[in-house]
Amino acid sequence: MTRPTRRWLGALVLAWVMAAMPGMARAWGAEAHRIVAAVALKQFSPGTLAEVNRLLALEPGSTLESISPWADEVRSPTTAAWHYLNFRRDDDCRYDPMANCPGGNCVVAAIERQLKVLGGRGPDEERLKALRYVAHFIADLHQPLHAGYGDDRGGNLYQVQAYGRGTNLHAVWDTLLVAQWAGGVPALRAAVEAKTVAPGKTDPATWAEASCRIVATEGFHPAGHRLEPHYLQRRGPVIEIQLAAAARRLADALNDALESPK
Repeated sequence: MTRPTRRWLGALVLAWVMAAMPGMARAWGAEAHRIVAAVALKQFSPGTLAEVNRLLALEPGSTLESISPWADEVRSPTTAAWHYLNFRRDDDCRYDPMANCPGGNCVVAAIERQLKVLGGRGPDEERLKALRYVAHFIADLHQPLHAGYGDDRGGNLYQVQAYGRGTNLHAVWDTLLVAQWAGGVPALRAAVEAKTVAPGKTDPATWAEASCRIVATEGFHPAGHRLEPHYLQRRGPVIEIQLAAAARRLADALNDALESPK
C-alpha cells in the first residue's frame, strides 16, 4: 500500500469515527434552534421576559434566538454528552438515570442542573450561561434521535441515501429535513407557531421517553436505508409538533425558574 493510499484510508477512518460519535451531532441545526427560541419568547410571562432581557443585556446585541445555537458552538469533550442520551432497545423507552445517564452526563440531567443555576442567586454571568444551555438543550431533547438508541449512536451509524447523497439518519433529522421544507424556514416557523401545545410540568425525563417512542415507530428508520420521497411528508407533522412542544416547554421551564428564583 502506498503512503498516499494509507493517508487517504486513515482520513476516511477518522471521518467515519467522528461521524459515529453522538457528540459530533448538531441537533436540529441552528435554524430550528432559533425557531424554538422565537416561538418560546412569545409565551414568556412579563416577569420572565424582563429577566431574560436583563441577562441578555450583559452581552449587547444578544437575543434569545442568537444565543440558542451557542451550546453547539462551544461543545467540548466535557459537555458533548450533555446534548443527548442513549436508550437500549430493551428499555422500552423508560428512562433510568443509572442506565441512561451515568454520572449525570446526559441531556436530561444537564437541563435540570442548568435550570437550578438559572433560577438561583448566583452571578449573572453564570446565569446567562445557564440560559444559553437551557435554551439549547430543551430543543435538543425534542430532536428524536437525541434520545434514540445507543447501538446505532442515535442514528449516526444508520447510513441512508437521501436527496441524492449518502449520509446518516441523524444528519437527516438535524438539518436535511428542515432544509427540504416546502417554503423554507419561514414556512416551518409559521407552521410551528400555529401549533397549540398546552402548558405543563417541566419534566425532561418524560420528554426524553416521548422522543424515544418516536424513534421506535415503524418506518422511522427507512427501509432499505433509502429515504423515499414520502418520508418528509409523513414525518413533517412530527417535526412541527416537536419544535412547538420544545418552545412551549422552554417557556414553561423559564417561567418557573425565573418567576420564583431559588
